[in-house]
Amino acid sequence: MILVRHTLPRPDAALGLIRAEGVQATTLPPDFDDRLAALLAARRTDLPDREEAVRLAARDLLRNGRYKPTGRGKPASEYLLRAAQRAAGGEAAFPRINAPVDVCNYISLKHLVPISLWDLDRAGTAQFVFRLGAAGEAYVFNGAGQVIDLEDLVVGCRITPEAPAGEPIVNPVKDSLATKTTPETTRVAAAVYAPLAAMPPDTLAAICDEFAGLLAACGAAEDVACAVLLPGEERSV
Repeated sequence: MILVRHTLPRPDAALGLIRAEGVQATTLPPDFDDRLAALLAARRTDLPDREEAVRLAARDLLRNGRYKPTGRGKPASEYLLRAAQRAAGGEAAFPRINAPVDVCNYISLKHLVPISLWDLDRAGTAQFVFRLGAAGEAYVFNGAGQVIDLEDLVVGCRITPEAPAGEPIVNPVKDSLATKTTPETTRVAAAVYAPLAAMPPDTLAAICDEFAGLLAACGAAEDVACAVLLPGEERSV
């Protein structure tokens, strides 16, 4: 079980939380490839108005203080949308990493919201807080050592005795290399960043249920749970 606090200063920001233990990073749900192929085919065309509204609202969640979701600072869900469109045009293959990440990317592309995924064992704690990044905060997000500046960006943080205010490990753009999944990952958590202006809580809850169900089918996950966290709330999942 994990404990998560939502302290983002945004009344329009909800978090969908998923925890799955006992997953196998090398085992996808039985029908996953067919689901993904159908979704990639559907993403060849322009988004209908309802989905475009979700995409724009998700981007707006990142407009805080000095942070502007432009260029490489856009939500990861928009990167996945562009990757799907390039794959449809034969320019490049859609990225495939491992079972939990592939499921995460599928849900993000299907529902057009950014999602963070992290390895609970590598995080080394069961307590997390979501807030805005402070001045000077940054982390490495890939094996090449590239760093993302986190000031005023929505961040998810692990709480430890050494970092009671939380050490950032994920955000809606690029998650930290320190807690990314590996082929040995068996325990994961995820956060769906949902704009309440375009996605009511019951819709977010349905997305979390779908996500949890797919993670449960990654091998034989023994403990899977999900919940919706509204602004100002704290919840165990």
